[in-house]
Amino acid sequence: MAPVYIGLIHYPIYNKHMEVITTALTNYDLHDIARTAKTYNVKTYFIIHPLESQRVVASRIMNHWKTGSGVYYNPNRKEAFEDTELVCNLEDAINFIKKDCGKEPVIVTTDARVYPNTVTYCEMRKKIHEDETPFLILFGTGYGMTKEMMKKFDYIIEPIYGAGSYNHLCVRSAVAIILDRLLGETWWNTKESL
Repeated sequence: MAPVYIGLIHYPIYNKHMEVITTALTNYDLHDIARTAKTYNVKTYFIIHPLESQRVVASRIMNHWKTGSGVYYNPNRKEAFEDTELVCNLEDAINFIKKDCGKEPVIVTTDARVYPNTVTYCEMRKKIHEDETPFLILFGTGYGMTKEMMKKFDYIIEPIYGAGSYNHLCVRSAVAIILDRLLGETWWNTKESL
């Protein structure tokens, strides 16, 4: 199975008016995505933010749980943050992976929209489980990454379709659902699921 990395992109991102912005970090994204990444054995969770002031905030929060009094209050949180890295841009995350694995990663992203290079969860799961090349799965904040940025990636995973027509999950929920579909157990293949 391929090593899997994930990244949370904060720029360039659309706002609800389709203007390009930089989104703010949220405490929940730091904690919840780190815990989900650890649960699914993701090698590294990259928090990708261009603003130093936002990285300082993220670093303070993470250090509270990694080396501060949070270590004693909630040791599980420390463990979740062990494989979390703060980087300035996507290129820094890619260089980290190349240094870690000796190979350029396949870059996969997610979006609520469909593109020409959109693949299904089954196709992507198969690629990850049959390949040894590292995969970097990117998640956008706000209203998603810009179309220009999306065109640069190797694959785009199909949107998450629920039972209704609403299609605007928070990124924490999307990360959990997508990692479960790509890396989780194959519960649908058991006799009990029939």
